[in-house]
Amino acid sequence: MSAQQPYRLIISGGGTGGHVFPAVAIANAFRERHPDADILFVGAEGKMEMIRVPEAGYKIIGLWIAGLQRKLTLSNLMFPVKLIASLWKARKIVKEFRPHVAVGTGGYASGPLMLAATRMGIPALLQEQNSYAGLTNKQLAAKVQRICVAYPGMDAYFPAGKIVMTGNPVRKDILDVTSKRPQALSHFGFSDTERTLLVLGGSGGARTINESVLAGLDSLIKANVQVIWQTGKVYYESVKAQVADKDLRNVRLYDFLKEMDLAYAAAHVVVSRAGALSISELCLTRKPAVLVPSPNVAEDHQAKNAMALVKEDAAIMIADKDAKEKLTGEVLALLGDRARCERLSTRIATLGRPNAAQDIVNEIEKLIA
Repeated sequence: MSAQQPYRLIISGGGTGGHVFPAVAIANAFRERHPDADILFVGAEGKMEMIRVPEAGYKIIGLWIAGLQRKLTLSNLMFPVKLIASLWKARKIVKEFRPHVAVGTGGYASGPLMLAATRMGIPALLQEQNSYAGLTNKQLAAKVQRICVAYPGMDAYFPAGKIVMTGNPVRKDILDVTSKRPQALSHFGFSDTERTLLVLGGSGGARTINESVLAGLDSLIKANVQVIWQTGKVYYESVKAQVADKDLRNVRLYDFLKEMDLAYAAAHVVVSRAGALSISELCLTRKPAVLVPSPNVAEDHQAKNAMALVKEDAAIMIADKDAKEKLTGEVLALLGDRARCERLSTRIATLGRPNAAQDIVNEIEKLIA
């Protein structure tokens, strides 16, 4: 690395936790190595990154950009205007910030920012989380120098010579959750003698998972299962109203969990969607998991993510359409089968890449001239 310090890094990505949290993990790893680095995020106005990035201690600038809807809407009619405005603003941001490298993790804002940066000759790196490449990253692939991926076979979407297998970067605080178990039990007010279930639906929540847990909540309560349940903000008030008459002494309900390290530390079993970031975190926390892939994603890539674990006897998968009927029974059976939990824990741990963020920083450093 020969560019004059302090290094300036611009990172763009968001819309969902699957894009935001890897971006933050990359920034944290870069700052650990270069404490005086100037790091700027660029996101989409109104999206979760505008809250989560400042919470992580970084400055973020929002672009007036959104994705296309599947039906004719006013938002779609405004898309060309938003795109032009975002490209103009992105160019202005890059010109003023003068980054040494631009990093894109996918999502609406990543497109204009990375396009502006590459047009201005800024070295650029993409980080693709999924086994099926996102539209923004596919469109940018020809313009960047490096593409960090988490799954094999990504040369189906990207130039093979640019691909580096790094895995998905995750929050550093989840890399050693075992030692945090006493703190986690105290935080949630749980007993160490009962089994604990963590229910996740991705950063936005998952209707099917919420409905499935609602359908089986009486059985979980009867079995003395301790439940940490992240519903997602959209579903929180509805779920809260539907459980108001139940015995919730062992149930902790959240719209969004900030203390994910403690949630993983407390859990014996996790119910989750099968987004790339969720799977990476499950691998690194060694948690037995029941995966319910979302059917509402491109090329059914969550099912492919889940099957990659199932084939290694590293997780259990239930189809979205079967979840209401089967999820609670599968969860209770797994919670009661400690030998199977241990086997799943051992198997899923072999698939983790704990050094992903550091490996991506290595690639960023190579691009700094």
